[in-house]
Amino acid sequence: MKRVALLISGGGSNMLALVRDMAEEDHPARPVLVLSNDPAAAGLTRAADLGVPTAAVDHRPFGRDRAAFETALLEPLLAAKPDILCLAGFMRILTPGFVTRFEGRMLNIHPSLLPKYPGLHTHQRALDAGDAEAGCSVHEVTADLDAGPILGQARVPVLPGDTAETLAARVLTQEHRLYPAVLRRFATGDRRPVLLP
Repeated sequence: MKRVALLISGGGSNMLALVRDMAEEDHPARPVLVLSNDPAAAGLTRAADLGVPTAAVDHRPFGRDRAAFETALLEPLLAAKPDILCLAGFMRILTPGFVTRFEGRMLNIHPSLLPKYPGLHTHQRALDAGDAEAGCSVHEVTADLDAGPILGQARVPVLPGDTAETLAARVLTQEHRLYPAVLRRFATGDRRPVLLP
Protein backbone atom coordinates (compact mmCIF):
# COMPACT_ATOMS: atom_id res chain seq x y z
CA MET A 1 0.00 0.00 0.00
CA LYS A 2 1.57 3.28 -1.15
CA ARG A 3 1.57 6.23 1.24
CA VAL A 4 0.42 9.52 -0.34
CA ALA A 5 1.00 13.08 0.90
CA LEU A 6 -1.10 15.81 -0.72
CA LEU A 7 0.00 19.46 -0.92
CA ILE A 8 -2.66 22.16 -1.19
CA SER A 9 -3.00 25.93 -0.94
CA GLY A 10 -6.77 26.48 -0.87
CA GLY A 11 -10.06 24.62 -0.84
CA GLY A 12 -8.53 21.38 -2.00
CA SER A 13 -11.18 20.11 -4.41
CA ASN A 14 -8.67 17.90 -6.24
CA MET A 15 -7.32 16.70 -2.89
CA LEU A 16 -10.86 15.70 -1.90
CA ALA A 17 -11.33 13.78 -5.15
CA LEU A 18 -8.09 11.90 -4.49
CA VAL A 19 -8.80 11.20 -0.81
CA ARG A 20 -12.32 9.96 -1.53
CA ASP A 21 -11.02 7.66 -4.25
CA MET A 22 -8.30 6.32 -1.92
CA ALA A 23 -11.06 5.41 0.55
CA GLU A 24 -12.17 2.69 -1.87
CA GLU A 25 -11.17 -0.76 -0.65
CA ASP A 26 -9.43 -1.75 -3.89
CA HIS A 27 -7.21 1.36 -4.06
CA PRO A 28 -3.44 0.70 -4.01
CA ALA A 29 -2.70 3.86 -1.95
CA ARG A 30 -3.76 5.64 1.23
CA PRO A 31 -3.51 9.34 2.24
CA VAL A 32 -1.11 9.93 5.13
CA LEU A 33 -0.92 13.75 5.15
CA VAL A 34 -2.53 16.87 3.70
CA LEU A 35 -0.03 19.72 3.92
CA SER A 36 -0.64 23.38 3.10
CA ASN A 37 1.41 26.55 2.80
CA ASP A 38 -1.62 28.43 4.19
CA PRO A 39 -2.73 27.59 7.76
CA ALA A 40 -6.19 29.00 6.91
CA ALA A 41 -6.68 26.82 3.80
CA ALA A 42 -10.22 25.41 3.81
CA GLY A 43 -8.89 22.13 2.47
CA LEU A 44 -7.17 21.40 5.79
CA THR A 45 -10.51 21.31 7.61
CA ARG A 46 -12.04 19.21 4.84
CA ALA A 47 -9.17 16.70 5.02
CA ALA A 48 -9.38 16.53 8.83
CA ASP A 49 -13.13 15.87 8.54
CA LEU A 50 -12.25 12.84 6.41
CA GLY A 51 -9.79 11.61 9.02
CA VAL A 52 -6.59 12.52 7.16
CA PRO A 53 -3.73 14.01 9.23
CA THR A 54 -3.01 17.64 8.34
CA ALA A 55 -0.19 20.15 8.77
CA ALA A 56 0.58 23.68 7.62
CA VAL A 57 3.78 25.64 7.06
CA ASP A 58 2.98 29.29 6.36
CA HIS A 59 5.21 30.48 3.50
CA ARG A 60 4.78 34.19 4.32
CA PRO A 61 7.31 34.52 7.19
CA PHE A 62 10.00 33.16 4.84
CA GLY A 63 9.61 36.01 2.34
CA ARG A 64 11.61 35.18 -0.80
CA ASP A 65 13.71 32.50 0.92
CA ARG A 66 12.18 29.51 -0.84
CA ALA A 67 14.89 27.13 0.38
CA ALA A 68 14.16 27.96 4.03
CA PHE A 69 10.42 27.52 3.45
CA GLU A 70 11.03 24.14 1.84
CA THR A 71 13.28 23.04 4.70
CA ALA A 72 10.38 23.76 7.07
CA LEU A 73 7.96 22.03 4.68
CA LEU A 74 10.09 18.89 4.73
CA GLU A 75 9.69 18.39 8.47
CA PRO A 76 6.03 17.24 8.52
CA LEU A 77 6.41 15.75 5.06
CA LEU A 78 9.29 13.42 5.91
CA ALA A 79 7.64 12.50 9.22
CA ALA A 80 4.68 11.15 7.22
CA LYS A 81 7.03 8.91 5.15
CA PRO A 82 5.18 9.32 1.84
CA ASP A 83 5.91 7.16 -1.20
CA ILE A 84 4.11 9.60 -3.51
CA LEU A 85 3.50 13.36 -3.37
CA CYS A 86 0.45 14.83 -5.10
CA LEU A 87 0.40 18.57 -5.71
CA ALA A 88 -3.31 19.42 -5.70
CA GLY A 89 -3.65 23.15 -6.11
CA PHE A 90 -0.35 23.86 -4.36
CA MET A 91 0.42 27.40 -5.50
CA ARG A 92 4.12 27.62 -4.69
CA ILE A 93 6.85 26.91 -7.22
CA LEU A 94 9.24 24.35 -5.74
CA THR A 95 13.01 24.62 -6.12
CA PRO A 96 14.98 22.05 -8.14
CA GLY A 97 16.55 20.85 -4.90
CA PHE A 98 13.15 19.96 -3.42
CA VAL A 99 11.89 18.41 -6.65
CA THR A 100 15.02 16.26 -7.06
CA ARG A 101 14.52 14.82 -3.58
CA PHE A 102 11.18 13.34 -4.71
CA GLU A 103 12.10 12.69 -8.33
CA GLY A 104 9.81 10.15 -9.99
CA ARG A 105 7.41 10.26 -7.03
CA MET A 106 5.70 13.66 -7.36
CA LEU A 107 2.58 14.37 -9.44
CA ASN A 108 0.82 17.61 -10.35
CA ILE A 109 -2.49 18.48 -11.99
CA HIS A 110 -2.42 21.36 -14.46
CA PRO A 111 -5.45 22.99 -16.13
CA SER A 112 -4.32 22.83 -19.75
CA LEU A 113 -3.44 20.26 -22.38
CA LEU A 114 0.28 20.36 -21.80
CA PRO A 115 2.68 21.22 -23.35
CA LYS A 116 0.26 24.07 -24.19
CA TYR A 117 -0.02 26.85 -21.62
CA PRO A 118 2.29 26.05 -18.72
CA GLY A 119 2.02 28.44 -15.80
CA LEU A 120 -0.99 30.63 -15.03
CA HIS A 121 -4.13 31.94 -16.80
CA THR A 122 -4.45 28.78 -18.87
CA HIS A 123 -8.16 29.10 -19.69
CA GLN A 124 -7.93 32.70 -20.88
CA ARG A 125 -4.91 31.82 -22.97
CA ALA A 126 -6.82 28.95 -24.63
CA LEU A 127 -9.71 31.31 -25.40
CA ASP A 128 -7.40 34.03 -26.71
CA ALA A 129 -5.76 31.50 -29.04
CA GLY A 130 -9.14 30.43 -30.44
CA ASP A 131 -8.60 26.80 -29.40
CA ALA A 132 -11.43 24.36 -30.17
CA GLU A 133 -10.69 22.33 -27.05
CA ALA A 134 -9.10 22.70 -23.66
CA GLY A 135 -8.55 20.32 -20.78
CA CYS A 136 -6.21 19.23 -18.04
CA SER A 137 -3.05 17.18 -17.61
CA VAL A 138 -1.45 15.19 -14.81
CA HIS A 139 2.33 15.09 -15.06
CA GLU A 140 5.37 14.08 -13.10
CA VAL A 141 6.97 17.09 -11.47
CA THR A 142 10.43 17.99 -12.70
CA ALA A 143 12.67 21.00 -12.09
CA ASP A 144 11.19 22.69 -15.19
CA LEU A 145 7.73 24.19 -14.56
CA ASP A 146 4.87 22.01 -15.90
CA ALA A 147 7.30 20.16 -18.16
CA GLY A 148 7.51 16.63 -16.71
CA PRO A 149 6.30 13.44 -18.42
CA ILE A 150 2.54 13.55 -19.02
CA LEU A 151 0.69 10.75 -17.20
CA GLY A 152 -2.84 11.63 -18.22
CA GLN A 153 -5.07 14.11 -20.02
CA ALA A 154 -8.77 14.88 -20.28
CA ARG A 155 -10.30 17.13 -22.92
CA VAL A 156 -13.32 19.43 -23.02
CA PRO A 157 -14.68 21.39 -25.99
CA VAL A 158 -14.47 25.16 -25.96
CA LEU A 159 -18.07 26.32 -26.40
CA PRO A 160 -19.34 29.49 -28.07
CA GLY A 161 -19.62 32.23 -25.48
CA ASP A 162 -17.22 30.55 -23.05
CA THR A 163 -15.45 32.75 -20.54
CA ALA A 164 -12.34 31.78 -18.60
CA GLU A 165 -14.65 31.05 -15.65
CA THR A 166 -17.12 28.78 -17.50
CA LEU A 167 -14.29 26.92 -19.19
CA ALA A 168 -12.44 26.54 -15.88
CA ALA A 169 -15.54 25.02 -14.26
CA ARG A 170 -15.88 22.35 -16.97
CA VAL A 171 -12.16 21.59 -16.88
CA LEU A 172 -12.27 21.25 -13.08
CA THR A 173 -14.95 18.55 -13.37
CA GLN A 174 -12.55 16.60 -15.58
CA GLU A 175 -9.64 17.20 -13.18
CA HIS A 176 -11.66 15.43 -10.48
CA ARG A 177 -11.99 12.39 -12.79
CA LEU A 178 -8.47 12.40 -14.22
CA TYR A 179 -6.27 12.85 -11.14
CA PRO A 180 -7.73 9.88 -9.21
CA ALA A 181 -7.47 7.67 -12.31
CA VAL A 182 -3.80 8.58 -12.80
CA LEU A 183 -2.92 8.12 -9.12
CA ARG A 184 -4.50 4.66 -9.08
CA ARG A 185 -2.37 3.61 -12.03
CA PHE A 186 0.80 5.38 -10.84
CA ALA A 187 0.57 3.77 -7.37
CA THR A 188 0.88 0.34 -9.00
CA GLY A 189 4.04 1.42 -10.86
CA ASP A 190 2.22 1.82 -14.19
CA ARG A 191 3.24 5.07 -15.91
CA ARG A 192 1.24 4.61 -19.10
CA PRO A 193 -0.82 7.76 -19.75
CA VAL A 194 -4.51 7.80 -18.84
CA LEU A 195 -6.52 9.45 -21.61
CA LEU A 196 -10.10 10.40 -20.76
CA PRO A 197 -12.55 11.57 -23.44
